[in-house]
Amino acid sequence: MSQSVLQGKAYSVLNLSSVTEGGTIKESFDRSMDLAKKAEKWGYHRYWLAEHHNMEGVASSATSVLIGYIAGGTEKIRVGSGGIMLPNHSSLVIAEQFGTLETLYPGRIDLGLGRAPGTDQLTARALRRNLHNGEDFPEQLEELRQYFKPTGQVKKHVRAVPGEGLDIPIWLLGSSGFSARLAGELGLPFAFAAHFSPKNTIPALELYRQSFRPSDVLKEPYAMVGVTVFAADQTERAEYLASSHYQRFLSLIRNTPGKLKAPVDSMDGLWSPYEKAMVDEQLSSTIIGDKEKVKTELEAFIEATQADEVMINSDMFDHQERMRSYEIIGEIFQEAQEK
Repeated sequence: MSQSVLQGKAYSVLNLSSVTEGGTIKESFDRSMDLAKKAEKWGYHRYWLAEHHNMEGVASSATSVLIGYIAGGTEKIRVGSGGIMLPNHSSLVIAEQFGTLETLYPGRIDLGLGRAPGTDQLTARALRRNLHNGEDFPEQLEELRQYFKPTGQVKKHVRAVPGEGLDIPIWLLGSSGFSARLAGELGLPFAFAAHFSPKNTIPALELYRQSFRPSDVLKEPYAMVGVTVFAADQTERAEYLASSHYQRFLSLIRNTPGKLKAPVDSMDGLWSPYEKAMVDEQLSSTIIGDKEKVKTELEAFIEATQADEVMINSDMFDHQERMRSYEIIGEIFQEAQEK
């Protein structure tokens, strides 16, 4: 029997704490915790939360606070940011926040960093007060890394307490080549957002691997790739459930973001042919199907990307359907390990 490419691969969760139509933010947080507890049981390696702002359908804006909540309700799964949008914050504040998290939950905290605003320009201005559009991201990243170094290694007039001397894994996140190259040059792990930037996936991963220089952090490149997966007991059911996700992206390209909508039997009539083409292109890496179909497509995805780890987004309107999707995906990976 040939070995599956899934064997030995870590699999993780990306969560936006989505707020559904008719639902509340508190329900979103409760469901996020429920998923984290179950993901831990199903063998998921990490549970990351994404920073977005001014979006009524995404409740993970205070990302560090939510990471603490999830880490406090779980026992061993790694919890982190996918990601913190560093230009929105002072490097010192992030060092202190994640130093606090690592002190409370040692060996379980990841700091994934992005350079996009995670929002619109008006909100970015409200967050940042001045806009550099991420041009100074490398300098800000270096400043952050300095705060984590022991005080004996560098002379500091400003210190991160807590944070100083703590070994908190830093990841760079990206949907294009900028962070791929930077992660490679610094010898850091890299996470690519294939779930909404599929066309750039292979070029960015190749750039990361070509740019990679061994460091104290990594001797070899380590790439995690985000992918959206909708799994159900029947493919037809998975396709129906995925329509919520298509509606979400349709609202984004129309610049009318809102809460996560209930699934529909057909998207016909909801989008124009042009809008359909745009959504299909942006979501072309999405995997939808029953267990066998999802397994086959996950294998092809990992074969194509040579990902060391995959981070699964499975954002569904119905919480129990969503939990079942993550359970099926967990079964696929666990069965691959047992072969």
